[in-house]
Amino acid sequence: MNWMYKLEQKWGRYAIYDLHKYFVITYLIGFALNYIGGGAILEYLSFDMNAILAGQIWRLVTWILCVYRGGGIFGLIFMLCLLSMGQSLQHFLGVFRMNVYLIGGVLINIVGGVVVSLIAWPFIGEPLPIFLSLYYILLSMFMALAICMPEGIVSIYGIFPVKMKWMLIVYFVELLYELYRYYSVGGGFSVMLGLMTMSIYGAQIIFALLNLFLFFFLAGIRLNRKQKKRQQEFHRKMSAANFQARGPRHKCAICGKTEEDDPDLTFRFCSKCTGNKEYCQNHLFTHTHN
Repeated sequence: MNWMYKLEQKWGRYAIYDLHKYFVITYLIGFALNYIGGGAILEYLSFDMNAILAGQIWRLVTWILCVYRGGGIFGLIFMLCLLSMGQSLQHFLGVFRMNVYLIGGVLINIVGGVVVSLIAWPFIGEPLPIFLSLYYILLSMFMALAICMPEGIVSIYGIFPVKMKWMLIVYFVELLYELYRYYSVGGGFSVMLGLMTMSIYGAQIIFALLNLFLFFFLAGIRLNRKQKKRQQEFHRKMSAANFQARGPRHKCAICGKTEEDDPDLTFRFCSKCTGNKEYCQNHLFTHTHN
C-alpha cells in the first residue's frame, strides 16, 4: 500500500471531478483577458517575486491566468483538444489521482518559482523575474496520457494516425530544444546569464517535467509487465464478449441460417419484399415475395 493509496483513502471524497476542465477554462479566461487588455491586465496578475515581497501576495495564485507567450492561436486550439484528452487521462488514473497530478503541478510551480527567484537574488541584486503559466502543466497531460496509453493512436490534423508513444518522444525533444533555445539567447555572453535567461522563460517547462517524473515514478503510478498483459487480455475478452452480445449480422428469413452456420453463405436483401428481409443465396431467388 503506497502513500498515494493512503491519501486517496483519506481525502478521495474531496476530489474535484473534471478538474482539468476548470484548468482549461482558467487558461481560456486568461487568453481572453490578454486579448482584451493587451497584456496589461495580466502584468498585474503574473508571478513576480519583487511584487510578492512588496505585499502583492495574490500573485502566488493569479499567475494561473497568464497565457504562455508562445502559445498563440495554436496553443488555444490545443487547449480545447486537451478537454477530451484530460477526460481519458482521468478515466485511466481516477479522479483523485488526476487532482494530485494537476494540483501538484501548480504547487511545484509556486515552490519552484519562489526558490529559483530567491537563489538568483545574491547574483543580480534582486529576485529573478520568472514567467509561470498553466500552459505546460496542461501540455504535460498529453504526455501523461501517452505514458498511460503508449499504444494509443492519435490523428494529426484528423488524417495521419500516430502512436502516442512516438508523440511523447516528439514533445519531450521539443521541450528540451526550447530549453536549449532559451539558454543560447543568454549563453552567448556567459554561462550564468544563459542559465538565468533559461530560468526566466523555461522554468515552467522544467517544473512541468519534474511534476510528470515525480507523479509517475515516485508515486508508483505505472504499469508493470504483468499488469500490461492482464490489461491486454481484458480488452481481448471484452471484444469477444461484445461480438457475442451483438449476435450474427445476417440471417436468412426462410431457413434461419447465419454466417456463423456457414461462413461461405452469401446474404442479400430482397427489394420486392416489404420490410428489411434478408435471404441466403439458396432462397434469394426461390422465395415467395410478401
